[in-house]
Amino acid sequence: MRLFLFLLLVGLPFSHIAADYDLVITGGRVMDPETDLDAKRNVGITGGKIQNISEEALSGKRAIDATGLVVAPGFIDLHQHAWDEESIRLKIRDGVTSVFELEVGTANVDTWYEKYEGKLPFHHGVSVGHIPVRMKVMGDFPSFLPSANSKAATVAATPEQIAAMRKEVRKGLESGAIAVGFGIYYTPAASHWEILEMFHAAAEGRASCHVHLRGRSETSIETAEEVIAASAITGAPLHIVHLQSTGGKMTPKLLQMTQGSVENNLDMTVEVYPWTAGMTEIKSAIFSDGWQESFGLDYGDLQWGETGERLTKETFQKYREKGGLVIVHSNPESVVTQAVAHPLTMIASDGLKGHPRNAGSFARILGYYVREQQELDLSVALEKISLMPARRLENRVDTMKNKGRVQVGADADLTLFDPETVKEAATFTNAKQPSKGIPFVIVSGTIVVEDGEIVEGALPGLGIRAGK
Repeated sequence: MRLFLFLLLVGLPFSHIAADYDLVITGGRVMDPETDLDAKRNVGITGGKIQNISEEALSGKRAIDATGLVVAPGFIDLHQHAWDEESIRLKIRDGVTSVFELEVGTANVDTWYEKYEGKLPFHHGVSVGHIPVRMKVMGDFPSFLPSANSKAATVAATPEQIAAMRKEVRKGLESGAIAVGFGIYYTPAASHWEILEMFHAAAEGRASCHVHLRGRSETSIETAEEVIAASAITGAPLHIVHLQSTGGKMTPKLLQMTQGSVENNLDMTVEVYPWTAGMTEIKSAIFSDGWQESFGLDYGDLQWGETGERLTKETFQKYREKGGLVIVHSNPESVVTQAVAHPLTMIASDGLKGHPRNAGSFARILGYYVREQQELDLSVALEKISLMPARRLENRVDTMKNKGRVQVGADADLTLFDPETVKEAATFTNAKQPSKGIPFVIVSGTIVVEDGEIVEGALPGLGIRAGK
């Protein structure tokens, strides 16, 4: 009792004095991108929270010797599409502790969360998506993306249908959707007014709009202007996805537009992924007549995800009829490097099966861009893959204020990696190889990767929802 009263007087939680934590991490290089802590420390974890960060020795029921390892906030991926078991295992081994589907999203928020409840090793969340909502309102059969000849892709909505879409978006936000997702390139029949109305709905819920621009490369400037204007008009926060993939050679100008928007107090953020090729559905409207001129590419620049083969005119036509995922080799490394290194960009994988970004985007940042190319300082890289994504969401989602940080009181979502060996193993011809040099991943204080291997049955991931 005297000890309890003493702790109250000095303002310390009991856990700071307690002899044993649930888990202690000893001797690691603890790095917190928000406070700039970068020092050898011991970390005490109890109840899924960081309770102590100390130079003094700590004792716990379990201990991890982190000598030679960086103890970093768990990585946060705002853009993931593949949720099959194989992709989930690859993602957690890439050090990701919170995963979100915020571009395409869902039309049924409650159903989405129910599907994954208690089944994932990482935290997870979803947006209410304009694409699936448009398909629902237009009467299309549900699918990941609308096909090129679907109503969702080709038919202009009536005022009544736009009102119905806005109602569905509002309903999804009321159900706790993290954000509002847009893939305007896949719904070219959606008018500027329709998109503006969805931004209005997002603004009502203080939700960020995660947008795949309407056009790419040469047209990306004007299509960026569309959503920058929508954000300015409505007050909805704007987040442009995979800027380098959409922008192509216009990426430097899009980055200038982003810089100017932020300097003039627009709530705007952007994400990029560290690969020279994209990936998408071959049956989508992106590959309608004129795609070669639009992309500045030809058939040989396309690679079939399942087999790794480069396409010809004949195989392109065959696969377009069949449907499936195709890799699009569209960017020089110089553009990607500039995008990754820009101070306003954060990293998100846009994870899809058959592309190495699904397995190794975060390890690639740490291995290739930090260690090998020295294009990023390690602390800056950690900010891009943890703190910046958390900050993008935290105005609507309180839970995110405790993520992306290694601080007392923060959630114990941590990634321990070896800065000398961390590296992606996945390639464009072998996309299913797990990342290297990430021996421990911890989610809510539970070890889910131990000595580089998945801990079977460890499923501490929680559904992250706004207002829940």
